[in-house]
Amino acid sequence: MIRVILADDHHLVRQGIRSLLEKVSDVEIIAEAENGQEALNLTRNLTPDVLVIDINMPRLNGIQAAEQIRSLGLASQIVILSMYSDETLVRQALQSGVRGYILKRSVMEELLLAVRAAYRGELFLSPSVSEFVLNDFVANRARSSGLSAFEQLSSREREILKLIAEGHTNKSIAETMHLSAKTVEKHRASLMTKLEVDNLANLIRVAIKHGLIFLDE
Repeated sequence: MIRVILADDHHLVRQGIRSLLEKVSDVEIIAEAENGQEALNLTRNLTPDVLVIDINMPRLNGIQAAEQIRSLGLASQIVILSMYSDETLVRQALQSGVRGYILKRSVMEELLLAVRAAYRGELFLSPSVSEFVLNDFVANRARSSGLSAFEQLSSREREILKLIAEGHTNKSIAETMHLSAKTVEKHRASLMTKLEVDNLANLIRVAIKHGLIFLDE
């Protein structure tokens, strides 16, 4: 049985998650907390297998609570719930030692998988978050191997670069690749940073140089 403490400052959210987790036979909710300090105290006293905690909590946020739990040397694993897929927050959460980062808009199956993975000492991330983490890992590995900035781009980034260079708008790229326009906008900004260019014309030059598009003769 996986002993879980559930921490969220919204009572209805806690009850909704609790009712879903209690439907499975291998999870037991042993306590609930409505702020980060209470979650920390309960974890210290009850030592659950897994603490599921919202990232945005009063008194102590989810990441701060995770850091303190790790500093105390407690064996409890931590799964973060969040409304945000912001890369900085994800990095901070992973650095604090959490075993899961689940977006609140995710389906219930993801949270259950995260709880079970954390119990086994494994890492589980929502797919949209895990893609960023994987790309980050690949980029860091590529930098250490001496690859060029273009060679460090993921296949998705190259496809977006190609579409940008062909003159597609963020909206049309989003529709083509089944992404949100905001995600495409972030990719566009990231490409300009990674390739060290400051305008569209230079992005197009990079795409031409590496054979993503060809000029008509």
